[in-house]
Amino acid sequence: MTTFKEVFVSYDWNTISSRLNQVKASDVERVLAKPRKDINDFLVMISPAATPYLEQMAQLSRQLTQKRFGKTIQMYAPMYLSNECQNICTYCGFSFDNRLKRKTLTDKEILIEAEALKKQGFEHVLLVTGEANYTVNINYFLNAVKLLKNEFANISVEVQPLSTEEYKALHESGVHTVLVYQETYHKEVYKQYHPKGKKSNFDFRLETPDRVGTAGIHKIGLGVLLGLEDWRIDSFFTALHLDYLQKKYWQSKYSVSFPRLRPAEGIIEPNFIMDDRDMVQLICAYRLWNEDLEISVSTRENEKFRDNIIALGATSMSAGSKTNPGGYVVDQQSLEQFETSDERTPAQIASIIKSAGYEPVWKDWDRAYTSV
Repeated sequence: MTTFKEVFVSYDWNTISSRLNQVKASDVERVLAKPRKDINDFLVMISPAATPYLEQMAQLSRQLTQKRFGKTIQMYAPMYLSNECQNICTYCGFSFDNRLKRKTLTDKEILIEAEALKKQGFEHVLLVTGEANYTVNINYFLNAVKLLKNEFANISVEVQPLSTEEYKALHESGVHTVLVYQETYHKEVYKQYHPKGKKSNFDFRLETPDRVGTAGIHKIGLGVLLGLEDWRIDSFFTALHLDYLQKKYWQSKYSVSFPRLRPAEGIIEPNFIMDDRDMVQLICAYRLWNEDLEISVSTRENEKFRDNIIALGATSMSAGSKTNPGGYVVDQQSLEQFETSDERTPAQIASIIKSAGYEPVWKDWDRAYTSV
């Protein structure tokens, strides 16, 4: 089976960097005037030369988002099931070498956390774990989905990379979306951030979305950890990856997320700083390049940024997030993966969305639709 790796090896990190720095104002104006844009146009829109055109890009992004998605924001919440992890990742609170309390939720605890989220109105839940195959493996995931599939309309997962057969099993169990982040596409330094554990295998992770697509998952989400390397180059490779997947696995939908490095136990300082204007430029560039792409903004971002991004391209937002297993009720003091920035309640976020003239959507998909 051919995979994205065959496309990836034909591109060079330094060459992309050079191309980004060679973009001129006239190139930006030409691209913004085009009705349809390709991957090379995306590169132009995230270049330093496009920064002065941010207001124009934001206006176009708002128009395209409303045309495709209306004035709606999908609400979701992460549910962290385990912080056990066998990987050493220099930027993550769950890293194996971080000697702090570990916890994996039992069946009873999973249902208690689910009840807390249901009371807040959530119907879309994202199940998250560390990567510890001996304890949180496919059997654990399938059991969690079985427990929760009658509690939520939509279940997504963000767990360790799995085999195609395991993704097929998740699909058959009722999982709607699989999120998998490459963290950085800079292969030469990837190993420095992931010195030990299965996650240190760059190629295996790179080919994971291919296995997800082959399994027939309804939606695939990509992203990089912004701050590890140059955000422009990493984002170009993310878009290149999305472009490949959409053409090959065209039956699936796609989303992109924008996690920026946040404080956590044992975390490194960001290698590259990405300010809010950069983030707005990136989000708008994604929207102008791909009208159908779902764009998610998490509670990693601060209140002011999240309030302003509602009208500029976002289609989904988390709220009231806890990044530790049992963080809503069961064990509020367990180890967090990272600190959240926007700590407002789901009700407060919903109110902000409404005040911006948008509708917070708690449920927009149901498994029953697949049986029609």
